[in-house]
Amino acid sequence: MLIRPRRLRKNKKIRDLVRESKLSKDDLIMPIFVDENIKDKKEITSMPNQYRFSIEKAIEEAIEIADLKIPAVILFGIPKYKDPIGSSAFKKDGVIQRTIRGIKKELGDELLVIADCCLCEYTSHGHCGIVKDGKVLNDETLDILTRIALSYAEAGADIIAPSDMMDGRVRAIREALEREGFEDTLIMSYSAKYASSFYGPFRDAADSKPKFGDRKSYQMDIGNAKEAMKEIELDIKEGADLILIKPALAYLDIIKMASEKFYVPIGGYSVSGEYAMVEAAAKLGYINREEVIYEILLSIKRAGADFIITYWAKEMAERL
Repeated sequence: MLIRPRRLRKNKKIRDLVRESKLSKDDLIMPIFVDENIKDKKEITSMPNQYRFSIEKAIEEAIEIADLKIPAVILFGIPKYKDPIGSSAFKKDGVIQRTIRGIKKELGDELLVIADCCLCEYTSHGHCGIVKDGKVLNDETLDILTRIALSYAEAGADIIAPSDMMDGRVRAIREALEREGFEDTLIMSYSAKYASSFYGPFRDAADSKPKFGDRKSYQMDIGNAKEAMKEIELDIKEGADLILIKPALAYLDIIKMASEKFYVPIGGYSVSGEYAMVEAAAKLGYINREEVIYEILLSIKRAGADFIITYWAKEMAERL
């Protein structure tokens, strides 16, 4: 007898019925860039149809996202003032703190607000930690990250997302949150954040390009997988509730390994370089844009991601 797997593919109804991995609105998180220096919104040149928003426009954008039934946004800030320690990041009236309060005032629990916790957008040197003599200092950075995290929690953030890749920052943030009465605030750790070349457009979007050197001394080496499992395990032990892997598309194997090894929610960040490549290729007519976007996001889900941060979240929510 000839075995015929093709019987399960013969029409769309059957294919939909037996599809192993499915994409839903509930899987999506939409990034929002909030720029304290503008009064409306401004398109990001290297990311067509993506914008920096003023605080007021970011709140309007969040309302639109909630109306699409997308469950969460993640916020990135561009401040008016930068200094060597990124002090604008932990100001009570900082750009992200004000945005969080505004979103929560309008939407309450209707939309989850995730606050990216890092220094790169706020430091004059563009690195993710305190710098001395050209070196990014790990332990000295933890106090600043903790102050940022607490200020976000006080503003009403549901989830704090440390993306700096300093050792021990999850423990430092978790202990501070517990100590100050924010025991219900979640931590989504960028546990496996690689020193990737796919971040270029994001650095334009967030004005976070380092003024010297690179981030390879603290972000993960692109050739390492076992080390990613070590980083994830450490962050879970330190108190992370959710784990993020960044980038997603070039690191599907890491998502797969993590989803099989750890019993916490695992996410993938479909980063700016992935977005820009697809948009550029589509503009030139080289690919079917809509089909490629869906295939990329479904591949992240198929690899084992429980949630996906993507710049296509609004578009996909309308299509799904």
